[in-house]
Amino acid sequence: MALNSTLIKSTVVAALGGLLFGFDTAVIAGATSALTNAFQLTPGGLGLTVSIALWGTVVGALTASIPGDLYGRRDSLRGLAILYLASALGCAFATNWYVLVFFRFIGGLAIGGSSVLGPMYIAEIAPARWRGRLVGFFQFNVVAGILLAYFSNYMVGLSLQGSPLEWRWKLGISAVPAALFFVMLFQIPRSPRWLARKGRIAEARSVLEQIGEQNIDSELDAMQAAFQLEKQQGQERLFSARNRLPLFLAISIAMFNQLAGINAILYYLNDIFARAGFSKVSSDLQAVAIGATNLLFTMLAMSIIDHVGRRTLMLIGSVGTALCLAGVAVVFWTGRHEGLLVWLLIGFIAAFAFSQGSVIWVYISEVFPTAVRAKGQGLGSSTHWIMNALISWAFPIVAASSKAAPFVFFSMMMALQFFVVFFFYPETKNIVLEDMQKKLAST
Repeated sequence: MALNSTLIKSTVVAALGGLLFGFDTAVIAGATSALTNAFQLTPGGLGLTVSIALWGTVVGALTASIPGDLYGRRDSLRGLAILYLASALGCAFATNWYVLVFFRFIGGLAIGGSSVLGPMYIAEIAPARWRGRLVGFFQFNVVAGILLAYFSNYMVGLSLQGSPLEWRWKLGISAVPAALFFVMLFQIPRSPRWLARKGRIAEARSVLEQIGEQNIDSELDAMQAAFQLEKQQGQERLFSARNRLPLFLAISIAMFNQLAGINAILYYLNDIFARAGFSKVSSDLQAVAIGATNLLFTMLAMSIIDHVGRRTLMLIGSVGTALCLAGVAVVFWTGRHEGLLVWLLIGFIAAFAFSQGSVIWVYISEVFPTAVRAKGQGLGSSTHWIMNALISWAFPIVAASSKAAPFVFFSMMMALQFFVVFFFYPETKNIVLEDMQKKLAST
């Protein structure tokens, strides 16, 4: 099956949620100093200001499966687009710290929800042999959003340096892509698997025709056979013996994703560079270089993920991230060779983007049966965001007493990840979703 225009458009539009996801999570890096000064924040207060959005993502990820199953993946994404828009405008016009924190929480709800429903929609509309690359496009947009946030921070910082409006523009400018996301969601079809599950077979057939599926009858038969098996087995429960391997895979990959320290580093990137002696404008520019590296290596991973496989990429990345993080720890521990810091962080970002960053949302969207895919995706995503919130809240507190300690911990976790992936992770490339649940259930 070749890619056609409807399939490409549907993937691009759903992945716009990833662009906002990346932008909204990273843009705070350019505003931490200004917010600290504007609201007289302690390290703990700054940690809460950053992490409150992440607690919103936990709630969004845990609850997204409810509207996702009731109203469909596409229509639920429209609601999330409205939340993205409200968050951007609310932060830009916040009259005090409490209003800012509230609207950052609202933005978190949108990020958490889109991290569940975006990859799920793409996985359910994509043919098996293209699924890794198409779902990976969501992650591509996440890192594109991160780069866009860093570039936006740099440009706004140049234009409004020292102005009290600087942080408001930095946080509010994402209202533009949020509005575009909402409008574009009216141009794509529903998930054919969601339609088939709801018994709307004619509509599911129509969508399969639109996306260019050549074996429509066999696809529908496979979907209905999977649904029939679920009915025979009774109401499928997420936490069941049959799903023990998918549960372990989703939870562990989500935990390790954050135990790499990726988002703590991205959120506090300017502060990390400041501790190493870089100026504010220089820090903004270094952040753009790291964001560009993130994008480049995500693109490289996406181009080979369906050929090399998810597991192999994870193993390669575990080694690279562990070594680079250990190097960062040595720089901060000794207080020497600060010039290497940029290169070590670029190496870390490259290794992470080439592995965990490109694999996580693909892998979680693949391993669960259709009946519990929304709940499973929500569990994996919420685990990711809980770990993110905890680490991002603790990072400035721990780093204030020891610059090296967080990086020692992150490096050790990446070494542990190598062995967990090597011994327990199966390969999932080129397997139809309905066949995947048979494989993992029997493992």
